[in-house]
Amino acid sequence: MIEKNRKNTLARRRWRRFKKNRRGYYSLVIFSVLFVLSLGAEFISNDKPFLVFYQGSYYFPLLHAYPETVFGGDFDTTTDYLDPYILHKLSSGGNKVYFPLNPHSYNSINLELDQPVPSPPSHENFLGTDDRGRDVLARLIYGFRLSVLFGIALTLVGTLLGIIAGSVQGYFGGRIDLFFQRFIEVWGAMPELYLLIIFASIFKPSVLLLLVLLSLFGWMGLSDYVRAEFLKGRNMEYVKAAKALGVTDFKIMFTHLLPNGMTPVITFLPFRMTGSILALTSLDFLGLGVPPSTPSLGELLAQGKANIDAWWLSLSTFGVLVGTLILLIFIGDALREAFDPRRQ
Repeated sequence: MIEKNRKNTLARRRWRRFKKNRRGYYSLVIFSVLFVLSLGAEFISNDKPFLVFYQGSYYFPLLHAYPETVFGGDFDTTTDYLDPYILHKLSSGGNKVYFPLNPHSYNSINLELDQPVPSPPSHENFLGTDDRGRDVLARLIYGFRLSVLFGIALTLVGTLLGIIAGSVQGYFGGRIDLFFQRFIEVWGAMPELYLLIIFASIFKPSVLLLLVLLSLFGWMGLSDYVRAEFLKGRNMEYVKAAKALGVTDFKIMFTHLLPNGMTPVITFLPFRMTGSILALTSLDFLGLGVPPSTPSLGELLAQGKANIDAWWLSLSTFGVLVGTLILLIFIGDALREAFDPRRQ
C-alpha cells in the first residue's frame, strides 16, 4: 500500500510538471482534439448525407446504401447524392437533405468543375482539388487520420519489441547480451529502403505490409535504453532480495525492473511517433507506401511536386504535416521535462 501511494504521488507530481509546461500541455490538448475529430471523419467530410428526409421517411446514407430508385431515380445502382438531378429531388417539395460540413469524401471526384484539374480553392472545394478532381480538404482529413493511426500502431509495436529485447539483454547479460548486440549490429546494417523496394515489388502495397516491415527495424533504438536501465537495476539490493525469496525472473523483470525503467520509454514515445509519421509520408511520396487510392499526405506532396503551379496542394499538405510534427515534438519535450529524474 505504501509503495502504491508513493507511485501515485510520483505520477501526480509528474502530471503537474507536465501541465506547467504550457506549450506541451496545450499541444497535447490540440492534438487530442484533432485526432478525436479525425476519427469521425465520415461525419465531417463525406459525399453522403448523414440524414435524408424524403416523402415522410428518414434515411441514413452513412449507415446504409440506398439505390437511386428509392429517391425517384431511374437506376438500381447506389445513389450519387451529389448528382444535380438527385440533389434537386432531395431538397425540393418539403424534402430535406443534410450533408456533413464538407460534402466530399477522399475518393469522390467533382464532375461539375468548369476548369482543368488540379483546380484552385473555391466555394465547392475549400482547398481545391488534386490532379484527379478529388477534394484536397477531404484527403487531408482522412490522410491525417491514417498517418496518426499508423504512427500509433508502429510506435506501440516497436516499443513492445524494444522493451522485450532490451529487458532480456539487460537482465540476463552475459552471452545472451553479447549475442543480441551482435545480432542488432548485423540487422541494423541491413539496407531498409532496398528491402522495402523489394517487398513492394513482390507483394501488393498495403498499410499492414508497411507496418510489418517498418516494425522489423523500429525496435532497435529503444532496446538500447531499456537494456541500459535493466543493466543498472539488476544489481540493486531489492532485485537480489527478490531472487533470494524465489521470485521468478519474469516477475522481477516486468513487475520490479520495468516500471523503474519506463522513463526513457515514455519520453521517447512522441518522438518515435513523429518518426513513424515521417516514414509513412516519405514512402508514400516515393510511391512505395499505401495503394494509390488511399488518402495519404505523402501522395499529396508528390502531386504538389508534379504540379508546381498548384500551390494549394503543397502548401496545405505541408501545413498539416509540419503542424502535426510540431505538436508531437512539443509534447515530447514536456514529457521529457516531467520525467527528468533530476526533478523528482
